Amino acid sequence: MTIAFAGHSVIPDINGVKAVVKDLIKENIVESESITIFIGGYGGFDKACADVCKALKEEYDNIEVVYVTPYLTISEQEKIKQMQYLHLCDSSIYPPIENTPPRFAISKRNEWMMTNADLVIAYVNHDYGGAYASLKVARRKKKKIINICDIICSR
Repeated sequence: MTIAFAGHSVIPDINGVKAVVKDLIKENIVESESITIFIGGYGGFDKACADVCKALKEEYDNIEVVYVTPYLTISEQEKIKQMQYLHLCDSSIYPPIENTPPRFAISKRNEWMMTNADLVIAYVNHDYGGAYASLKVARRKKKKIINICDIICSR
């Protein structure tokens, strides 16, 4: 199973979000022999999910965390090295977006992540922006989507 995330850069209840993400991933670990998790690394939700994945890797040995990079720049390569040093990812991948202009690279990377995931865990509470656009791609591709906002807002 492959999991990807889509969420806003600003998250009000970060600890609540982390708890829900952790529970959702644990549910899927039980149901799958192995899990590949795509992380983005650009904002509060991405950071929260990376932290959760790091903690879960200490409990489970069947999780692979893959940072999906939108750029091949030197600074991005340094970021990848830092993430690996901090054990926030096991590896990185550059999706086939090399002909994409830099200003659209994150959007195209996100689209690739949504297309290649089996499950999308989202934190989207408004209908505009990059996270919402990613969620639209996941819906169009008929992916299983769990929007954490639906869970947290119902508490």
